[in-house]
Amino acid sequence: MSINHQEPPISQKSFVYTELQISVPFAAGPWREINPALLKQPGFRNKTWLAGVGNQSLGGLYEFDSIENAEAFVTGYFPSEARKFGVAQTTRVFDGSVVEEASRYLNSMHFGGQLGQEPGAFVYTEAQISAPFADAPWRVMNPILKEQPGLLHKTWLSGVHTQSVGGFYAFDTIANATRFATDYFPTEAAGLNVAYTTRIFDASLVKDASRPLSSPFFA
Repeated sequence: MSINHQEPPISQKSFVYTELQISVPFAAGPWREINPALLKQPGFRNKTWLAGVGNQSLGGLYEFDSIENAEAFVTGYFPSEARKFGVAQTTRVFDGSVVEEASRYLNSMHFGGQLGQEPGAFVYTEAQISAPFADAPWRVMNPILKEQPGLLHKTWLSGVHTQSVGGFYAFDTIANATRFATDYFPTEAAGLNVAYTTRIFDASLVKDASRPLSSPFFA
């Protein structure tokens, strides 16, 4: 099944982050069974599978054509997958209409970035803050982020309903991703005086699963 790669109007872009509270080697995960069902979800555009470093969790970063379809996915289809495995879950929905300018500066693959080197790791972050994205300090942070060792891409994330601020990053190696998540990002959160979430994922394990879902990170 092919997916239309034509970019929709920016007002129709949204992102979903998911993670299952499960521990399973990615090679043994059920992605072959799940992928065909994902391709049938209304408004689905692409998914990058995520394999947790250290805990072997399973998750994904999805792009949908609208917030409405993203919300239908996280309230309808995805809970049925978690129920099937008998595990708890995390889902987040983000508004893609407000983060284009900030994300393009950091070569976001969801906003026309250049792929170049395939990533070795992904990082997910979310700060416990509520602020319209236009008021977030991304203009100050972007030049600093661009200089982080091994950073290849970042897509900024702005929470639907919560206006939390976060990001989905691609790094060249797990080592650089870990340094970012454990050393640099805590300084960002401390500067904002907020709690935060970070997750690190092994990108090398998910290429074969992500390509059929048109992940922009794997040609």
